[in-house]
Amino acid sequence: MTQLAIELDDVRLARERIRDSVRRTPCLRARFFREPAIRHGNLTLKLECLQVSGSFKARGACHKAHTLDRQALARGLVTASGGNHGLGVAYAGWRAGAPVRVYLPDSTPASKAALLERWGAVVVRHGEVWDDANVAAMTDARGAGLTYVHPFADPIVMAGQGTVGLEILEQNKAVDTVVVAIGGGGLISGIATAIKGLKPEARVIGVEPVGAPTLHSSIAAGRLVTLDRIDTRAGTLAPRTSDEANLAIIRGRVDDIVLVSDEEMRDAARWLWFEMGLSVELSAAAALAALRTGRYAPGHDENVCAVVCGAGPDGLT
Repeated sequence: MTQLAIELDDVRLARERIRDSVRRTPCLRARFFREPAIRHGNLTLKLECLQVSGSFKARGACHKAHTLDRQALARGLVTASGGNHGLGVAYAGWRAGAPVRVYLPDSTPASKAALLERWGAVVVRHGEVWDDANVAAMTDARGAGLTYVHPFADPIVMAGQGTVGLEILEQNKAVDTVVVAIGGGGLISGIATAIKGLKPEARVIGVEPVGAPTLHSSIAAGRLVTLDRIDTRAGTLAPRTSDEANLAIIRGRVDDIVLVSDEEMRDAARWLWFEMGLSVELSAAAALAALRTGRYAPGHDENVCAVVCGAGPDGLT
């Protein structure tokens, strides 16, 4: 049997380490609405958009910081991000007293850069897409002796993200299916490890943009694929490639990956705003979009949880 990067015990350990650093976010039943969220099934929404720093990314970043010694923290942290991971690292650095440098692609909204600076991070713009910024961040880490915090391929980060899955099962023991947006694959790798470890019969469904089907294409090809181009405004779901560690977990623990368009994500984001008063980024509406469009169609009595993974105004524009 192939040894995967993380197991359930890693996620449990992560929860103990970050218990006093992150919020246990609400998991709300979707009801009492003018317009029903989905046609069939019973839906709950895991609101990681209410997590400190604005997304689930604080979990993995804080877990990484908890594993570093004082000397490493004093030298500082560096990462590349479409925005949310950088905010998580900036928050983790702020808590630990570590300087933080975040490389952003030029496509990152100015609002994300401003938030990073408010958390005390140094922002560096580099390249057109995340992959370009990531090369620069890794070069900086080697040259300056900084700790590089990978947004999705680090097992320590994945385990931190997996704590979302532990909470879902505690908050909704009857859940049959968890629907999760995929960027590089760190969130779904962690969640799937927790869900399948505790409830193997439950399904985990991934969602990617039509314009950035990184893991969908990799699964279809049977190998890690690097996309030639990205065509989506959902920047936090748009790396050109993932990592072998994430691909292995997703292949083994994720039941299916479906694709949604930017407009379908925008429709779901507008629903979250008008029905729930939640301002989320385009990427954070991907899981709900998959359910509203029927890309994943729950059965009549199926208990489904959609992860709403990040706050932001761009889902409404």
